[in-house]
Amino acid sequence: MASKLLRQTLTKTNRTAAIRCFSTAASVVSPSEYEYPTGITMKGVKISGRPLYLDMQATTPVDPRVLDSMLPFYLSRYGNPHSRTHLYGWESETAVETARAQVAALIGASPKEIVFTSGATESNNISIKGVMHFYKDKKRHIITTQTEHKCVLDSCRHLQQEGFEVTYLPVGSDGLIDLDRLRKEIRPDTGLVSVMAVNNEIGVVQPVEEIGKICKEFNVPFHTDAAQALGKIKVDVEKWNVSLMSLSGHKIYGPKGVGALYLRRRPRIRVEPQMNGGGQERGIRSGTVPTPLVVGMGAACELAMKEMEYDENRIKGLQERLLNGIREKIDGVVVNGSMDRRYVGNLNLSFAYVEGESLLMGLKEVAVSSGSACTSASLEPSYVLRALGVDEDMAHTSIRFGIGRFTTEEEIDRAVELTVKQVEKLREMSPLYEMVKEGIDIKQIQWAQH
Repeated sequence: MASKLLRQTLTKTNRTAAIRCFSTAASVVSPSEYEYPTGITMKGVKISGRPLYLDMQATTPVDPRVLDSMLPFYLSRYGNPHSRTHLYGWESETAVETARAQVAALIGASPKEIVFTSGATESNNISIKGVMHFYKDKKRHIITTQTEHKCVLDSCRHLQQEGFEVTYLPVGSDGLIDLDRLRKEIRPDTGLVSVMAVNNEIGVVQPVEEIGKICKEFNVPFHTDAAQALGKIKVDVEKWNVSLMSLSGHKIYGPKGVGALYLRRRPRIRVEPQMNGGGQERGIRSGTVPTPLVVGMGAACELAMKEMEYDENRIKGLQERLLNGIREKIDGVVVNGSMDRRYVGNLNLSFAYVEGESLLMGLKEVAVSSGSACTSASLEPSYVLRALGVDEDMAHTSIRFGIGRFTTEEEIDRAVELTVKQVEKLREMSPLYEMVKEGIDIKQIQWAQH
């Protein structure tokens, strides 16, 4: 029926336009679809056309091959995977279980340890609140870091309001935690250690394997938010010794609205469900599993398994091209976070003597951000950069460049050109930069109060 409606649509409307609406192949989209003769005006900002996209940590485009795998479950195989009495339900259930195995394979887990959720935020909430509520009679203390994603920090603050104690570990100037400090903070009543694998703002990769060993030594469950790590670096739940892991679909060229939670079976970790309902996903996450989204996440994981090494090598070359291109033309450029332990597709830069908001607004032709998409509405400097000890003025000037599977060399070169041009323009208007060029140490100046 769905395919018949699709054929009718194709014959009744302009055939080329209709094919473009439903096709998943990038090759059928003509350049004219992205040309705007009069420009685009949105939220008071006018630009000549669609900007080039370098914000891959916020979200990634859906890989056309992922969309191909999803479409049948919207158009013809639309059964509820929990319907056990007919073909439509059976084929959807089979597709969900296939996707579960694909996600599990990418992290070295058993399919039985994968629970589908709406995204990493829900997985983080289930992990942190669920574990601490389940073991609340004996465990009243949790350890996390100052640079976690906002949903982890807010979940911990929620627990504090309920009477739990939370230790927020500081990080060094490279963004990494001190393992000795972690060891000292573990107590007999510590119920969970939660440390993200790859930071969403600065791309720093924490020593998760070493953290896992410490947690195993003290018999404390270890949770990691791996939304930014999945499909980008090698993830192995056995090597890392994680008890719980949060995953996201839209960070790995899959659809938005779907994620997963890894829950270790041996030794078994228990959680209190955060949602009541029909008992789907072993009662941990009730609600109908969205088959097309889950299929898309599974396909994205399978592609990542095959192409991760190629993607990493290619993205590394683009990152070096971007960083070297900018540094060759302007000075006062600082990389935030460790360069030795970082995911290559995340490059967070601060530009001295430049006002951050002006720089972002000047880069209208490049879609970049100053930090997490979840906190981008705030004018406050990034709490992640402040935790690294970055000065407030430099924290305000940070730009996060996110490079991904579909980023081209031409886009990198254009981003370099536009960034350099805007930084130079703003510095020309900066009296501080003039003073620095004249050899004046502005940090020694005592500014008069008015």
